[in-house]
Amino acid sequence: MHRRDFLGKAALTALAAGGALTGCGIPQGSETSAPDTGRRFHWRMITAWPHESPGLGGGAQLLARTLHELSDGRIQVRIFAADDLVSPFEIFGAVSRGAAEIGHGAAHYWQGLSGAAQFFTAVPFGMGALETQAWLHAGGGLELWRDLYRPFDVIPFPCGNTGAQMGGWFRREIRTIEDFRGLRIRAVGLGGEVLRRAGAEVIRLPGDDLPEAMQSGLLEAAEWMGPYEDMALGLHRQAPYYYHPGWQAPGSQVEALINRDAYEALPQHLQIAVAQACRLAGEQMIHEFLARNQQTLDRLVSEQGVQLRRFPDAVLDDLRRLSQDMLLEMTADDPFIRRVHASYMGFASEMVRWKEIHSI
Repeated sequence: MHRRDFLGKAALTALAAGGALTGCGIPQGSETSAPDTGRRFHWRMITAWPHESPGLGGGAQLLARTLHELSDGRIQVRIFAADDLVSPFEIFGAVSRGAAEIGHGAAHYWQGLSGAAQFFTAVPFGMGALETQAWLHAGGGLELWRDLYRPFDVIPFPCGNTGAQMGGWFRREIRTIEDFRGLRIRAVGLGGEVLRRAGAEVIRLPGDDLPEAMQSGLLEAAEWMGPYEDMALGLHRQAPYYYHPGWQAPGSQVEALINRDAYEALPQHLQIAVAQACRLAGEQMIHEFLARNQQTLDRLVSEQGVQLRRFPDAVLDDLRRLSQDMLLEMTADDPFIRRVHASYMGFASEMVRWKEIHSI
């Protein structure tokens, strides 16, 4: 049985009416839906990912296919990779003004929108993929996320997670926190701010610019994702040392951004199909990264001669202290960041206590 047969119009509408899809990412609020006239919808999806991206780009492709299937062909999506229409850092604005109906990216790319946006991608030394998903869907995180984007007529949907990332590629070894001083490194989000506080020269670049920036000497180090994505981008050819753990992104959340007018032009059962497609594509992305990262890391070490290094404990301790100081400063003057921070940290604390009970 095909997914679109199982989740047909009547089934989707009945599930929504009965509350069975609560927590699956369906907006609960002021959004409206259009009467069903049988219209077909042609959407443009702009993504933050390079053409050769297997996990992130593959996740965008799966989302487009799943939207097509669950809508019985009525939502057709044309995908544009990074820089095909707009740069990765311009995706939010393009979706907000309706230049594209859907974006596929990560909230820390729009840090100029609000410091709070970065909490919805990854928090240094924070929650992993599963805990982040639980916070979003069952801990109030998604409601905060949508409150943040509402003034911009953008609706975010959780749409995958990379899981634990790596700490990055380095041309020289990192032995103390002082080794970050003056280091030209690509980083984004809250982790990038921590590195700046450690003395690094942080350069915000999208993924497709990294190989050339490393080769030219603009960058001396770069963090991107993990082995599955990094090898596809060719970063192993640019620096010999591959550091772990990915303290800056224990679980990096991916989002689908939907233009509100485009979403509200859909009849109710197609709106539900959008939420379900994001959930299904997102789950597959998490599984894909979990299954492929170690396989790819083994190849990088055994076939490509990559030198795997762990950040020294003293360096991680210093980075953790800088992270805690940064987060406290962010909450000082912004009430909304304070709300998001309290929600995130409160939920993370519960997850730590739950893990301790079940630790073996």
